Amino acid sequence: MSYMRGDLLTKTRKLVKGLAKPAPAWLKAMEQAPPVTFPRTDGKIEKIELPEDVYVKRFFRRHPDSLYHDAIKISGFDPPPARVFAWRVLELKEQGVNEDDAMAVADDGVWSREKSKEASIQGTETNCTQRRKATTSKSISKRYQRNTGRGKEVC
Repeated sequence: MSYMRGDLLTKTRKLVKGLAKPAPAWLKAMEQAPPVTFPRTDGKIEKIELPEDVYVKRFFRRHPDSLYHDAIKISGFDPPPARVFAWRVLELKEQGVNEDDAMAVADDGVWSREKSKEASIQGTETNCTQRRKATTSKSISKRYQRNTGRGKEVC
C-alpha cells in the first residue's frame, strides 16, 4: 500500500467496504482515534525574512567589498559586519531616531569596530614578532633550540 495515495485508515476502509479484505481487529479503535494528519505543502517553501534583512541588503549595496565576510562561521562568535549594522539600525529606530541618521550612526560604529579589530590583530602580530626575535638569539645553540623548541615560532 506504500505506492498508493492516502493514509492507512482510508485505504483499509475502502478495502473492507468493497469486500476485498475482512475488517482487521484494529479498524474500530483506529476509527475512534484516528492518527494525526499533517497538512500537505504545495511544494513551495516560504522564504524566511528577518526584520534586519532590508538593512543588510542596503549595507551590501553601500559596501560591496564587505561581501567576502562569511555569514556562517562554524568556529566564529562574532557576527558579520552587515548584521551588526542592521541590528544597530533597528535598535536606534526603536529609540526614535530617523532612519537615515540611524544608518549613518550604525555605519560609523561598524567601521570603527572593524578598525579596532584590525588594530588588535596587528598589535598581536607585532608582539609575536618581538617575542620571536627575543627567543631566537644567537647565543642559544642549535642543539638547545632543537631539544627545547625555543627557536620555533612562539605565535
